[in-house]
Amino acid sequence: MKLSEYNRKNPFGNSISIDEIVENFSYLDNWEDKYRLIIELGNQLPHLTDELKKPENLVHGCQSQVWIAYQHLDNRYQFGLDSDAHIVRGLIAIILSALNNKSAEEIHAYDIEALFQKLGLLQHLSPLRGNGLRAMVERIRKLSQPSA
Repeated sequence: MKLSEYNRKNPFGNSISIDEIVENFSYLDNWEDKYRLIIELGNQLPHLTDELKKPENLVHGCQSQVWIAYQHLDNRYQFGLDSDAHIVRGLIAIILSALNNKSAEEIHAYDIEALFQKLGLLQHLSPLRGNGLRAMVERIRKLSQPSA
């Protein structure tokens, strides 16, 4: 599966928006249910092929293995992310719903820390997972640097 096929199958940042995820989170009262939702989101994320899981696509700073592939089409960035951990795949889905299929300017302007606060992610994840979450976003921002 090439990255373009992955993105046709990927609902995050396409048919599933960050607003929808935030709304679904707001209906849940406890973190056990929120963790279940995060894992369910990850189950909807397509897997990257082995050819896209190459060493140069690995994200450093994550507790689990995470790969990021991308393409830049029509002033928009399309990302493919995958992980070997279920909870991380769900966190990837949240990131993708906020940043996938956006322009470089939109990606860099998006207040991802405010999103993490709104969802309560950083307070309920281990410090290592929180650092990994930030490392994924940092890598996406680096890959989508606006042209000077």
